[in-house]
Amino acid sequence: MQNIPQDPMMLFSFVNMKLRDDYATLDELCKSLDIDRVALEEKLKAVGFEYSAENNKFW
Repeated sequence: MQNIPQDPMMLFSFVNMKLRDDYATLDELCKSLDIDRVALEEKLKAVGFEYSAENNKFW
């Protein structure tokens, strides 16, 4: 996960902003930014956030 914030709280904010403004799904974001979706979800889950496909955001 290069070129994206490594701090979990900054990563949370960055990913949600990108999902809100630029991507319809988490898969689109991960493919476009060359991010491992599993690793991203695990990193955010470790600090209490889970992805909601229905809302297209982590919370």
